[in-house]
Amino acid sequence: MSEMLSPCPRFPLSCVCSRPDAPHLQRVEPLAVSGNPRAAFARLKGLVAALPRTVVVTATDAYLHAECRSPRGFVDDLECRLSASDGLIHVRSASRIAPIWDLGVNRGRVEKLRDGLRAAAGEDR
Repeated sequence: MSEMLSPCPRFPLSCVCSRPDAPHLQRVEPLAVSGNPRAAFARLKGLVAALPRTVVVTATDAYLHAECRSPRGFVDDLECRLSASDGLIHVRSASRIAPIWDLGVNRGRVEKLRDGLRAAAGEDR
């Protein structure tokens, strides 16, 4: 399995990604973790599994792929990869089929996960 997440598709505003080579409009910061990175990644997997209309397709100790379905049936792919040595979780959320813009759904999903990880880290204290 590659160390990097899949690149964003050609639709400029229907994907966000923390890959360093992601274009400016698609760039999102990776999720920073505090404490044990593997424990944080386990919490993230729980947060993803709890998202509405989401099915986890692949989950390992360092990689997660989930399919997130909109109320209208459109599918987005969510990928997360743990970089334990950096204390980061890299993310990519992309519409499979989207017009020019996804109305901010993918960016919002990543930010919801970021907020959930922060809240969980606060509960650990």
